[in-house]
Amino acid sequence: MLRRSSFGKSDKAGEYSELADSLDYQFIEELKETKLSLLLSENHDFINAMFQDCSDVIVREFEIEPHIPALLLFVDGLTNTELLNDTMKSLMLLGGGEIAIERIVSTILPVSQTQVSDNYGDLLVSVLGGDTALLVEGNPKAVLLGIRGTEKRSVGEPETETVVRGPREGFVESLRTNTSMVRRKLKTPRLKMKSMTVGKESNTNLVICYLDDLAMPSLVEEVVKRLEQIEIDAILESGMIEELIQDDAYSPFPQIQYTERPDVIASALLQGRVAILVDGTPFALVVPFVFIQIMQASEDYYERFQIASLLRLLRYTFLFLSLTTPALYVAITTFHHELLPTTLMLSVAASREAIPFPAVVEAFIMEITFEALREAGIRLPKAVGSAVSILGALVVGQAAVQAGIVSAPMVIVVSITGIASFTIPRYNGAIAIRMLRFPILIAGSIFGFYGIFFCLMILLGHMANLRSFGVPYLSPFGPLSAGDMKDALVRTPLWKMANRPAFMPIQDTQRMGSKLAEQIQQDGGVDGSRIHHEHKSSEEGKP
Repeated sequence: MLRRSSFGKSDKAGEYSELADSLDYQFIEELKETKLSLLLSENHDFINAMFQDCSDVIVREFEIEPHIPALLLFVDGLTNTELLNDTMKSLMLLGGGEIAIERIVSTILPVSQTQVSDNYGDLLVSVLGGDTALLVEGNPKAVLLGIRGTEKRSVGEPETETVVRGPREGFVESLRTNTSMVRRKLKTPRLKMKSMTVGKESNTNLVICYLDDLAMPSLVEEVVKRLEQIEIDAILESGMIEELIQDDAYSPFPQIQYTERPDVIASALLQGRVAILVDGTPFALVVPFVFIQIMQASEDYYERFQIASLLRLLRYTFLFLSLTTPALYVAITTFHHELLPTTLMLSVAASREAIPFPAVVEAFIMEITFEALREAGIRLPKAVGSAVSILGALVVGQAAVQAGIVSAPMVIVVSITGIASFTIPRYNGAIAIRMLRFPILIAGSIFGFYGIFFCLMILLGHMANLRSFGVPYLSPFGPLSAGDMKDALVRTPLWKMANRPAFMPIQDTQRMGSKLAEQIQQDGGVDGSRIHHEHKSSEEGKP
């Protein structure tokens, strides 16, 4: 732990080196109590000892006119060099002999974002985050200049959440770029962005976003509480936070939503939910998160409700197929032959006649092979990944059938199952269904339909017992909320969804008024009786 020292009373530079050497990397909070010295040389010695063997940390000594020692501390590659040079030029021409930090901040620095710190904790965190620290002889404070200049990826279309209709911009790795994209969606002072730092080594910045007139204070407090209690050396991606703060770590179902899309974040905030943006990753987290949101895509609300409802029903159908198709095939071919028409049963039996394995082994061989091809397609370079996965599936499947290892119906079943899993909009939800497919397959191979139904009942019971930040995971089905069924299995017209979801903790449930829809009906908007058309005579214009 930190060994405290008073800079004002020490005359030996070695003491500051010893202080730096005594710090382990649980020191940030304690270091905030270690004050800067009035003497620039003592601050310089401490900084040199702290950043020993750090070639990217630059300490630039210079003089403020007339002959006042000062230094700039920054990390090479994280600072805007042009702004840094302009800052030094302004300081070197200061003149007048007045060197108070307050005067420098208010009258000299050509920087829009500045902060004054009197301790090493804030100074080090800011400098390692890309800011530049200015220390002046005779001042026990440092000026932190917000002149970051890191390279960052340009805003592009999200690759994991592509849409046919909707915004094409996605988050990037820069936290401030991401917060600005959310701010452009919701131009209201009600949008709050609370900053935090997590990770002893990484000091990763994150921002908690919410609308203070919609989000329940208790929900925001719970999110802040869980984040503050994280004790870890580094947070490198939002997935680490997701795993640490979720309600049930052993559940296969995702209880926290992640997204690359600013419009999804804006929509979630308007439902009274809370978003967590993490520096260094384009994936933002949203809580709470319930099962029906796994099946909802952002473009459901940009297309007309008939199209959105049809596609959503299609997703639910293929969700069931993705979860149970291999198990149903194995159960039918093993125990329940009478469920198949005679012709189909004879065809399946003939195709399996020369197969040396039981149906369940067939299914496992094909499912594992399909998952391996899918994983290979993701890991391979994009130019060849899709081609290898598609050609691999075709070649392997055909060769396996011709070699008599698997039957042709099993190839069809596994193909339908794989295609069905791609219709689930949320990737983490699709992974959960893919994992659950295997225990259901085993149960179906041992107990037939009874095993499948037993597994589905256990699965349903687990989901009914699951919570996401206090919200039942099966909402609005259990507990039943009839008003929220308008946006569950299907989507009704927007003008009928005047209220926000009641199962979410929220302060204001009213989302829109009904005046427009009523006015259109009253004014004859359907038959256009109030829209006048001038019909020119057919004789008009004739000579």
